[in-house]
Amino acid sequence: MRRFLFAAILAFTGLSSAAARADGEVAGEFDYYVLALSWSPNWCEIEGDAKGSDQCDPRHDHGWTLHGLWPQFHRGWPSYCLTPTAPPRRSDTAEMADIMGTPGLAWHQWKKHGTCSGLSASQYLDLSRQAYDSVTRPTIFRKLERSVTLPASLVEQAFLQENPGFDADSVTVTCRDHHIQEVRLCLSKDMQPVPCGRDVVKDCSLKDAVFTPVR
Repeated sequence: MRRFLFAAILAFTGLSSAAARADGEVAGEFDYYVLALSWSPNWCEIEGDAKGSDQCDPRHDHGWTLHGLWPQFHRGWPSYCLTPTAPPRRSDTAEMADIMGTPGLAWHQWKKHGTCSGLSASQYLDLSRQAYDSVTRPTIFRKLERSVTLPASLVEQAFLQENPGFDADSVTVTCRDHHIQEVRLCLSKDMQPVPCGRDVVKDCSLKDAVFTPVR
């Protein structure tokens, strides 16, 4: 009854989608997935270098890394769900570092988002890799030799051109601190492109977003 009343208040007052986030929801109850791909050089420039993240070490050449695979409602999202499933083993998260940058991110993504998938930890990490591998990441961005500024819309167009199964309603680009931050692609539970919800499909409108090359 309390959850129904809370939902009714949200609907009546028109509160922002951010307020619709729910912690501790039941695992497996969601509508679709958001696959979030982060441009590692920009992340390192904005915050990763300051954190001393191993992801930013020059011995790596990360481009588009997997930020996460997030269960999503048509409006809002669950997080930190109640699940009897055991957390991933250290070896499981270590195996994700090649596409996620660090084992710690894989652990965090399981704790915050994977617990809401209704899958076991190994199944969730496997599905995350499958989703990552299913998207063609445009090679043009790895060919940059210096930092450039460009319209964020060009990044979306590049992904749409390389992934014709998606359309403009199922792909969105985000920015942070005037940099291209992420490309987010919306997928059904069986990994097919679907339209993003209203709180996800909010494209960055910058015409001069910074794009940093792979080191």
